[in-house]
Amino acid sequence: MKEIKIVVAGTGYVGLSIATLLAQNHHVVAVDIVHEKVELINKRKSQIQDEYIEKYLAEKDLDLVATTDGANAYKDADYVVIAAPTNVYPKFSVEFSWAMIT
Repeated sequence: MKEIKIVVAGTGYVGLSIATLLAQNHHVVAVDIVHEKVELINKRKSQIQDEYIEKYLAEKDLDLVATTDGANAYKDADYVVIAAPTNVYPKFSVEFSWAMIT
């Protein structure tokens, strides 16, 4: 069976939750533009205070890496999960942001 590579764009609460859960059974690359967040994830530490995320990162055998290099991460991904705030484009409505990813 082919290994599935999932990229999660954004490592806030939603993105990091999804990444840690999926990384139990799949190769997951978490992408963020904040270098400090990426470093923490690669050290298996969470920037978010959440009991489950902290426990999963510390105790579970996760196939999870984090990077700021989105272009490299996306190029051979089987799936990409976008977990970025909907107000990334303040000029556009939430409906526009959803249309962009569907």
